[in-house]
Amino acid sequence: MIICAHDTAVVILSYNGRKWHELFLPGIVAEAETGYEVIVVDNASTDDTLQYLHENFPTVKTLQISINRGFASGYADALKLIQAKYYVLLSADFEVTPGWYPPLLNAMQRYQGLAACQPKIRYWKEREMFEYAGAAGGFKDRYGYLFCRGRIFDDLEKDKGQYNDDIEVFWASGGCLMVRADLYHKAGGLDAELYAHMEEVDLCWRLKNMGYKIGYIAGSTVYHVGGSVISYGSPQKLFYNFRNNLVLLLKNERAGTLLWLFPVRLVLDGVAGMQFLLKGKFREVYTIIRAHFNFYSKLGMWLRKRKEAQKIITHRDEEGIYPHSIVWNYFALRKKTFDKLKWEPKRLS
Repeated sequence: MIICAHDTAVVILSYNGRKWHELFLPGIVAEAETGYEVIVVDNASTDDTLQYLHENFPTVKTLQISINRGFASGYADALKLIQAKYYVLLSADFEVTPGWYPPLLNAMQRYQGLAACQPKIRYWKEREMFEYAGAAGGFKDRYGYLFCRGRIFDDLEKDKGQYNDDIEVFWASGGCLMVRADLYHKAGGLDAELYAHMEEVDLCWRLKNMGYKIGYIAGSTVYHVGGSVISYGSPQKLFYNFRNNLVLLLKNERAGTLLWLFPVRLVLDGVAGMQFLLKGKFREVYTIIRAHFNFYSKLGMWLRKRKEAQKIITHRDEEGIYPHSIVWNYFALRKKTFDKLKWEPKRLS
């Protein structure tokens, strides 16, 4: 058990991540004097990450996981061994900026009922652009599809200050997620069975079902390399995107909604598969089919997880749900940026 000297533990999950630590850990450690402790969790690396950390960053505490069972499992196991008031889950390929932490802490202390929040996330390679993994806050449409302010599907926006506000969102990015430790554990933590992708959305949905808020805090900025663990556009990422999205709905959505939503999603996912087929992308078609078969083959397990998730529901906070179809607006109506949706999220208060 690691008991933090500060209220906040910045927990970095690392798999063969020495190159990222060489780039980004000096900045993270330099900012630690603003009030947090840095803990690197080595997820069964095969490189010399731990030796490098011990020799170059003696103030950084480390945990070692013997078997790599994925991103979600690594964090789920590690956070059981870390005692703090707040956790910040920070992926190894993130660069922080001077003063990135205090705005997040201030938000957690200021906004009533705020369980978790994220900073503004910009693209490390094109630094004026928002980044895929969270951008300026995450949302869900009425059919369960996820998108962000600053990034809808493959379209990234340039940060022109248009999202310099603190708002309620449906989900906050797991790449840089600050969460109250007691609520994290009360909600059941990250679901290790999701492996990677959308595990933070699942957690945020459960926190919202407990009556808490999720926030985006514009006063904090970080940069994300992206695609360093599972590359963008890869079959593996496509698999988890399709499978885990179905898991999110089954675990957390109202039963009455699922009765009509699942048949609709089957059709919509089929349409996505047809688009890939028409483009000759047969591997992607196979991946979508495989994701569905994997989901149904483990239906018993997902239903048991739904039963557990339903036990903690006290109030369904649906702030951050776009009441229309983001797929239709993006592909049919060609609305590529958030402002074109003519829908405003609620400001934090």
